[in-house]
Amino acid sequence: MEDHRTLNALVTAGLRREAMAVDTALDGHAALEQLSATRYDVVVLDRDLPGVHGDDVCRRIVAGGTGARVLMLTAAGTVRDRVEGLGLGADDYLPKPFDFAELVARVRALGRRSAPALPPVLDNGDLTVDPNLRVASRAGRRLDLSPKEFAVLEYLLAAAGRVVSTEELLERVWDDATDPFTTTVKTTIGRLRAKLGRPPAIHTVREGGYRIGEP
Repeated sequence: MEDHRTLNALVTAGLRREAMAVDTALDGHAALEQLSATRYDVVVLDRDLPGVHGDDVCRRIVAGGTGARVLMLTAAGTVRDRVEGLGLGADDYLPKPFDFAELVARVRALGRRSAPALPPVLDNGDLTVDPNLRVASRAGRRLDLSPKEFAVLEYLLAAAGRVVSTEELLERVWDDATDPFTTTVKTTIGRLRAKLGRPPAIHTVREGGYRIGEP
């Protein structure tokens, strides 16, 4: 049980450093409760989850038709185990121990599959973001962005002119560990605007949120 908690903490901290919004559950019952209340792009699921076994959680995710992609982690790495995991409906399978960079790459790949198809490079005017290379530039000038600034910019560009509310950014770019009354979105947007320079690329919509480009 202690090993399970340690792995949970390490994966959570690591994915958050990569600017991913991460909710956690330490057992199958908690996982199912969170899955019933929140839509997720990717579920990193330990097959040996206590409470409700990971296999049963996977079956319910698939049966629920939420569109969430499942990356299953397991201590068993044989071909048979992998086939069984994929047979349950998991989208990918990673045996423990694993290299964290590989976990991040697989989560990002599954995240792209769960979302509506987007072009490989996002752009608006002279602003360009390559999600695969993790590179953002404006007028040919590479931008030095923090992981969270990059994630916000990527999300706003992917919205393709749609107004994105502060609440949506908190849910999709941050996670449930973030205080809903925090000013972190406003602060991050402010830093991002400063780095993007002029003319302004991110516009505030009164009582609405933020948008890339003019209406």
